[in-house]
Amino acid sequence: MSEQRVARHGPLPLLHAARSGVRRSEPGIPRRVDLWLSARWGAAAQRLPWRLMRIRASAARVLQREGRVAVLDDAALKSEVAELRHTLHRHGLAAAHIPAALALAREAARRSLGLHAYPVQVMGAVALLNGMVAEMATGEGKTLTAGLAAACAALTGRAVHVVTVNDYLAERDAGLLQPLFELLGLEVGVTRPGQTPAQRRAAYACDITYCTNKDLVFDHLRDRIADGMGASPRRSRVRALLGRERARPAVVEDLAFAIVDEADSVLIDEARTPLIISSERDRVDPALYHEALRLARLLVSDEHCLLDLQRRQVQLTTAGRDRLAALRAELGLTGLWASERAREQLCCQALSALHLFMRDRDYIVRDGKVQIVDEYTGRVLADRSWERGLHQIVEAKEQVELTPNREAVARMTYQRFFTRYALLAGMSGTAREVAGELWAIYGLPVVTIPTHRPLRRRQVGRRVFTSDAARWQALAERCAELQGASRAVLIGTRSVRTSEVIAAHLADVGIEAVVLNAKQDADEAAVIAQAGQPGRVTVATNMAGRGTDIQLAERVRDAGGLHVVLTEFHESARIDRQLFGRCARQGDPGSCEAIACVHDDLFARFAVPLRDWVLRMVRSRSVLPRPMAAVLARWAQGRAESAHARVRMDTVQQDARLARMMSFTGRKE
Repeated sequence: MSEQRVARHGPLPLLHAARSGVRRSEPGIPRRVDLWLSARWGAAAQRLPWRLMRIRASAARVLQREGRVAVLDDAALKSEVAELRHTLHRHGLAAAHIPAALALAREAARRSLGLHAYPVQVMGAVALLNGMVAEMATGEGKTLTAGLAAACAALTGRAVHVVTVNDYLAERDAGLLQPLFELLGLEVGVTRPGQTPAQRRAAYACDITYCTNKDLVFDHLRDRIADGMGASPRRSRVRALLGRERARPAVVEDLAFAIVDEADSVLIDEARTPLIISSERDRVDPALYHEALRLARLLVSDEHCLLDLQRRQVQLTTAGRDRLAALRAELGLTGLWASERAREQLCCQALSALHLFMRDRDYIVRDGKVQIVDEYTGRVLADRSWERGLHQIVEAKEQVELTPNREAVARMTYQRFFTRYALLAGMSGTAREVAGELWAIYGLPVVTIPTHRPLRRRQVGRRVFTSDAARWQALAERCAELQGASRAVLIGTRSVRTSEVIAAHLADVGIEAVVLNAKQDADEAAVIAQAGQPGRVTVATNMAGRGTDIQLAERVRDAGGLHVVLTEFHESARIDRQLFGRCARQGDPGSCEAIACVHDDLFARFAVPLRDWVLRMVRSRSVLPRPMAAVLARWAQGRAESAHARVRMDTVQQDARLARMMSFTGRKE
């Protein structure tokens, strides 16, 4: 370990990074047109075959070495690893060294884990070591692929972070691959909830660290706060020359190489909102928030306020402002209510809490607390809260104890954090739709890796009904039909409320369903692992990124495999594809379909005029014609994805402006 630690801090490259501590330059303020042009180029380049051809050729060179390394005994294998490590410490993991490194790692995986990496997994590892996003279908073995790439990169002596979407996956993958890393002489660490700073520092000091995206960014933010409110590396070097010590040793010391699992979810979907560390402020009188709710309930939508469902924003009209001023005078409100700006801000937040943030969709109430639900994964976001008083107003709405207001101390976006790595790579089952944005923001090319076995997924189609009653009836009939055929069914929903509604409707017709949502997430892995049993019906919110294989019983496989039903279209078609990817994994049979309703949230927010026109055209029909349903879904999802892309572009520009303005962030390094 000591030699590796010295190597990590010496002038030793990781691929083309010059030395430890040197990161990518942070960009200036990007122009929207530049981002748009770059995204167009990235999307077009993703479709060119030359990138995959290069990776396939490099993987072939790895496979050619199989016979030579397979005959080595363990002592000879370790000797070759030690010799390669010395070479990589001096020269870095250049393209010429990748075949030798991967061949040794592949053989080590075979001996220590009993897993012989398929050629497509080798291709994925090559893509990662070349700083790309490898799009690999669900079930193709991304865990081993990331492990091979992480092991090769760690042999250079630089820190490697494997970033997952939840703590369970981080601990599971690190434990699974630990024998591989130990055979190669590498140490693996895991960050866990509740660790002390010293324990987290020790985890990041390992050669390879498995962590979640949120933990990693928050640990980095805490380092910046402790280091004089986030001094830039340039300032840190100046301070070192002057002999000034850090306030405390950094927890995350080296941003050298990161492999981001579910890269589209982390780098795109979750990148709309910056991560903020806040501190408690003085408590505000709870009566203030209850009063704001009371006033908001006296305002009439469209007359006194305009609700923007797409952006989840509220705007008061002139009549609304006059109405608020009249109510203040009528009720004799004083204090903050005398300030026009404060009065309007409070009422806008109260209107948002009443009309835009719904219980069992955006949050749940558990143990007397309002807990935010992640819209992409369906999981509870522990210790997260909305800002500017919105969280307290939601608590007042739900009549639970109000938490103190919080004040932002430090903030960082995923866009700015991950571009600090000397080398960044990622994996996902659904990345090609956002290839342009990944290239424009992160400089990440996307390459689609072929499947190991032919895909046997059958698309049944999509049905969009004109009423919820017709939808639930069709869903129950489908479940009964599949249960009778000894198949397993996975039903995907967008919200906790819908999952419970579906379970109740199925129970009414005698179909027992297992529900997995933010309220029942403790045994998530066990529930999903059993979802492939004959006749099993599982209702789950947002299956994206769950990370646990659904193992099919032989009887289910023979009957046609798992059938996946999408009951609500997501705002991104990628999330729909992730859910459908839960069936027909690794050559298994499977099928999928969509059973939705025109009154779903997606259509209400992004396609009201088109939806209303469609309803007039179909008149009394209970289900839309399939071409019409396809156009409606594509239109709504296209508008939603465009709106979210604009938000992310705005986030990038705003973050770059703040980075220039605030003294504790450096511009270029």
